Amino acid sequence: MSDKRLRDDLRATLEARRDLGPDYEPALIDSFMERLDATIAARVRAELDHHGVAPRKKTGQGTPLVPIALGSLGIGVPLTAIAGTTGGAFGLLVAWAAIVLVNVAAAVAFMRRP
Repeated sequence: MSDKRLRDDLRATLEARRDLGPDYEPALIDSFMERLDATIAARVRAELDHHGVAPRKKTGQGTPLVPIALGSLGIGVPLTAIAGTTGGAFGLLVAWAAIVLVNVAAAVAFMRRP
């Protein structure tokens, strides 16, 4: 969308707001913002294409470390009770060392991924 079209679109939105009243203002603003976002995205794509920059690929959603950390905490509570009663301080040390080792190994594997 050219600057003139965008300017005309804004004028039309403002005129519609005057005609329709303040009740329709949120819908008009949302509609204009969607068109503005699309214009900006198109300009960014055009600039990236012009300079030969390829868009980055999405590797996935979120980090897999969160479920591992929460799972470690969830299993750590009963494991602490069991290790503390049967193995004493040494049992606690071994149990939590294993939990820490699993979390560190997961973090290292995640950091090495391309």
